[in-house]
Amino acid sequence: MPTAEQHGLVAHSDGAFVPVQTRSERFRSVNVEDFEPVNGREHEWKLSPVAAFADLTSGALDGSRPDVEADEVDGVAVSWIARDDARIGTAGTPEERASANAWSSFDEALLISVTGEDDKVATVTRSGLGATPRAAHTIIEIAPNSRGLVVLRGTSDARLSENLEILVGEGAQLTVVSLQEWSDDSVHLASQFAKVGRDAFLKHIVVSLGGKVVRVNPSTHLAEQGADVEALGLYFADAGQHLEQQVYVHHDAPHTKSRVTYKGALQGEGARTVWIGDVLIGQKATGTDSYEQNRNLVLTEGTRADSVPNLEIETGDIEGAGHASATGRFDDEQLFYLMARGIREEEARRLVVRGFLTEVVQKIGSPELESRLTAAIEAELQGN
Repeated sequence: MPTAEQHGLVAHSDGAFVPVQTRSERFRSVNVEDFEPVNGREHEWKLSPVAAFADLTSGALDGSRPDVEADEVDGVAVSWIARDDARIGTAGTPEERASANAWSSFDEALLISVTGEDDKVATVTRSGLGATPRAAHTIIEIAPNSRGLVVLRGTSDARLSENLEILVGEGAQLTVVSLQEWSDDSVHLASQFAKVGRDAFLKHIVVSLGGKVVRVNPSTHLAEQGADVEALGLYFADAGQHLEQQVYVHHDAPHTKSRVTYKGALQGEGARTVWIGDVLIGQKATGTDSYEQNRNLVLTEGTRADSVPNLEIETGDIEGAGHASATGRFDDEQLFYLMARGIREEEARRLVVRGFLTEVVQKIGSPELESRLTAAIEAELQGN
């Protein structure tokens, strides 16, 4: 039976238990039975609608191969590997029950291998997963000094709990776009672990537009000197939709850098977003340069946006570290400026929202995908 200490709790002087405050000390395991059942009071679940996905945290999951479509691109290979492959588990380990349930349940892992110094873009799409609770495990591995952009896309119906591992070799430059375009009733829980090597760069982008409940938690381990991550997020929550991101960056080596920027918009009764940003600068991470920010734009009444930035610093020898968070309505001055030039208020509001979110879209690096996401944002604004 797991103990309280395993779950991030330590004894207080009065006999009660209090949560472990340092992110690096959280309990981890690949075995779902090592975690207590989820009740919604845990620090990692307290802002999530746990009743909506109890089958994914505690129930049996179908771990068979999902339907996958992948572009044929030179330098990108897609294959299936066994559970005992040495690469599995090298980027991270589950910190909560849904991730552990998926880890305990998958049969084979999907491997996406990227090689070659030329620029390349590949899209891997999962669709038609249906209403059965499922588990999945994916590894994206880029060879040293290689370059590439991988889009991992989810569409149609799904009840999915999954783990994604991203392995960035020395000197490599990789962009990963996690694109959630699920159907309106879908539920998707994802833990995404990245390990970035020496002088390597990872651009990690989470785009959540579809789904009833979508919870994508990216963790990046800057494991070697000169590792660099740019973590970006874009989300648009409509009525009754819950979109959540818990972002973690661990600076664990000298002269590492991170930039975290997540932006979201909310409209409609019951639209809910959650963003939690944890940055840990470890004792070995001298010369760290880190900054994280979250911005939310509230478009209607009846919405709620939770935004919680956290920063832990264990060494005084850093270049800089900071965080910021803001949630608000339209900038009246921007609206006035546009309307004074003959633009109707409704169109002016769309222009403001589009400009607010486009900052993230334009950093993807794929004109085709950027154009498609711009159209999707416009459709959200139109209520389609």
